[in-house]
Amino acid sequence: MSERDNVAIVVVPFGVGPLHGSGHPIDYFGGSVPQLDTVELDTDHATVLLDSEAHLVKYRSVLDRLESYALKPAASRDLVYHIAQHI
Repeated sequence: MSERDNVAIVVVPFGVGPLHGSGHPIDYFGGSVPQLDTVELDTDHATVLLDSEAHLVKYRSVLDRLESYALKPAASRDLVYHIAQHI
């Protein structure tokens, strides 16, 4: 799946340290019509869907910051594959 153009899986190395926004899964669903973008948060009590402009800006910023620390998709895929082979 990670080799598809519309799927990106990236790994943030533990050595980066704690990062704000990395405590729960964040899915950002975006497309060619930005007004339909949606953020999905999986929390302890429910799944939350956010689509206000303020929320989208906030979570896009969080994801951009996390991505700046992450390995590139190919390196992330190789690391996940390597770990899976040794489990």
